[in-house]
Amino acid sequence: MELDLAFIWAALIAFAVLAYVVLDGFDLGIGVLFPLIDKGPDRDTAMNSVAPVWDGNETWLVLGGGGLFAVFPLAYATILPALYAPLIAMLLGLIFRGVAFEFRHRTVRGKFLWDWGFAGGSLVAAFAQGITLGALVQGIEVANRAYAGGWWDWLTPFSLLTGVALVAGYALLGATWLVMKTEGHLAERARRFAWASGIATLVLIGVVSLATPFLNPAYLERWFAWPTVIFSVIVPALVAGCAWLLFRGLLDHRPAQPFLASLALFGLCYAGIGISFYPYIVPTSVTIWQAAAPDASLAFLLVGAAVLIPIILAYTGYAYWVFRGKVDPDEGYH
Repeated sequence: MELDLAFIWAALIAFAVLAYVVLDGFDLGIGVLFPLIDKGPDRDTAMNSVAPVWDGNETWLVLGGGGLFAVFPLAYATILPALYAPLIAMLLGLIFRGVAFEFRHRTVRGKFLWDWGFAGGSLVAAFAQGITLGALVQGIEVANRAYAGGWWDWLTPFSLLTGVALVAGYALLGATWLVMKTEGHLAERARRFAWASGIATLVLIGVVSLATPFLNPAYLERWFAWPTVIFSVIVPALVAGCAWLLFRGLLDHRPAQPFLASLALFGLCYAGIGISFYPYIVPTSVTIWQAAAPDASLAFLLVGAAVLIPIILAYTGYAYWVFRGKVDPDEGYH
């Protein structure tokens, strides 16, 4: 039986993007919440909770983007010209927050500037990622195997809506991460943030989910035609179950349950996007197989991925294991 290399690579890149979203999402969320956290030890503790892992989390972004360039060159060449503005904004935001991690611990008088750099960079990166997602969902105009749209096609009410939704979702991940990793006043404050961001996230998930099928006839058919209409029942039911686990965990003061429930919410939303997209990689213009590189290239690159991805998973898991448990407020970032 011949392997469908294009499908395997699509699954690997989808996994890399999901890994980035759920892992980098919570530290972007902490940046989004940063202006609401009390100055002084609480802010230091919040930042220290992600300091050991934040840069490793972004490995998955590199893997997803690099993989798209290597194995789906047509998709890469089509998507990037359509989304240059939000993608550049995202990268600038990530650069600012990365520099802020280092510099805010090296200054006293200018610390407030790097606090705002961390918060602003996180907010811009999160919002730009949401806009990018929304622009991709609403579709990219393609003609003769090239982007045929305009410079501002990415900026629409729907893409702005998804931008706000992702910021709220990341804030939820950041708040529930702090609930899990901190104690005392900061944990209680984070619990209140989790309630607010959780409600906002669920409302925005509902609005985006209702709007998405009407963006394109293919989405409408996918969600409301038999047999895929079953997803329209299963996915919302699972989302409701995750929401119950989230708020139950917050009420019962269970440290890990709200965070795990938030991750599950993101996983379900991501699955919903996959259901809408498949078999397209540039909805609804270019399929996975149309965009794929030759099979010989895919097979060669798959050998490298088979070595690299387990190594990334291993060191990521090890880093989280070493730094498990609550953050000690007396320990600084070095």
